[in-house]
Amino acid sequence: MNFEELISFCRPLSVTGSAPNSLGSLCQDSRTVKKGDLFIAVKGATIDGHQFINDAIKKGASVIISEQTVELKKDIAVLLVEDTRKLLGPLAQKLAGNPAEKLTIIGVTGTNGKTTVATLVWQVLTKLGINASLLGTVSKKINKKEYPSRFTTADPIELASDMVEMVEAGSNYLVMEVSSHALHQQRVLGIPFYVAVFTNLSHDHLDYHKTINEYATAKKILFNSLENDTWAVTNTDDERGEWITNSTKAKVLSFSFEGKGLITAKIIQADETGTILSVEGTEFLTPLIGLFNAYNVVGALLTCTALGFDGKQIAEVLQYCTGAPGRMERVNQAELLHLEPLVLVDYAHTPDALENVASTIKDLSDDSKPLTIIFGCGGDRDKAKRPEMAKIAEKYADRVVVTTDNPRTEDPESIISDISREFYDQSKISAITSREEAIRKTIAEAKIQSIILIAGKGHETYQEISGKRIHFDDREIARDALSNRMDQQNSGGVN
Repeated sequence: MNFEELISFCRPLSVTGSAPNSLGSLCQDSRTVKKGDLFIAVKGATIDGHQFINDAIKKGASVIISEQTVELKKDIAVLLVEDTRKLLGPLAQKLAGNPAEKLTIIGVTGTNGKTTVATLVWQVLTKLGINASLLGTVSKKINKKEYPSRFTTADPIELASDMVEMVEAGSNYLVMEVSSHALHQQRVLGIPFYVAVFTNLSHDHLDYHKTINEYATAKKILFNSLENDTWAVTNTDDERGEWITNSTKAKVLSFSFEGKGLITAKIIQADETGTILSVEGTEFLTPLIGLFNAYNVVGALLTCTALGFDGKQIAEVLQYCTGAPGRMERVNQAELLHLEPLVLVDYAHTPDALENVASTIKDLSDDSKPLTIIFGCGGDRDKAKRPEMAKIAEKYADRVVVTTDNPRTEDPESIISDISREFYDQSKISAITSREEAIRKTIAEAKIQSIILIAGKGHETYQEISGKRIHFDDREIARDALSNRMDQQNSGGVN
């Protein structure tokens, strides 16, 4: 793209300054600017990029794209546009050669289940021998090569760069999680989704969206963006499931376990080893457990059929798909299950997710297996969910251990206090500020015939404390605690 083409694409209100000889990279972070780059000033939720225009110029930017009039030297071009945020996504794609148009893109949104559905679809495609990439909360996969993921949905420039790499690596499909923040902030503008999936909607992110209706409306943006030749897959057992697609142009595949959708699904059998499902008469096994995972599996199945694959073939493949790490992930080695408490790690960090996981565990176990739930709540986030999660944990657990999650810049003791004051029966509640100590102590003291759910962080390998990220993995701590427990038992200590 040359400067004249840039002007034609951006349709600016005005252009001042001199045209550069060539265009460098597009940047929205002034710290990444190099000589000759374009800097686009975007107003964020807390930071306004217009404050950093001079910093970008000092770093060598030759073009500034702004919503505000700026007086600069004549050798710097300034494009004054109406909405930089709305322009950013399409411009990032255009400058990258429109890589999104070379991929079949599936977007998954909802409060819970996004990561599991997206991972299952990617696993199915990969097992079918298809080159597919994955973008989401847990990781970024370009075909089978894995990279760490910083956000559920990255910024438009990073997305375009990732898509270029995917196309160059031979990917034909991209499965990506689409967060409500990304939709509200227009980070996926310019991306042509072929299938959009709605999992469910419950209490979360109200610190950002303020009301549940605003949160739901942000999710709906994905479906309103679909064209006539695309597909929308929705869970109509959720109270927003039908509404989310009522104004889409796409063809709708609705499913339900309660007879409310176009597609009917049923659980035939469920235990701690997996679930047998029936979808329109086709029965198949999945290693995932729980009703909430049944919804995820069926959502993935219908997504793949919307892509044109045979449903029965997909059902056969799904029995070998394990879903995302940190989602009802068993820490124990299978051969040692009869010698130690069952320890499960799950990302459940919302009231709805915790209820799903805790109720599933209770349904699959009997009264001889007491349940302990270890959990906390994130700092600098929606405080309204703290009492809700306390009530749910107490409802299902025989014992609750309240600890830290990611306190960020909040006082951990204050967060624990917010949670703890909501418990009715304080006799079965304990608070241990150190998450590591909470896990180790609980595992060391647990009876063999018991279940321990460590909730809130799942796949995460860090804790955010006082603005810093430190390495922390629930699974690593739990495995080491189980090993220490076994060593102690072998040396004569019996629990």
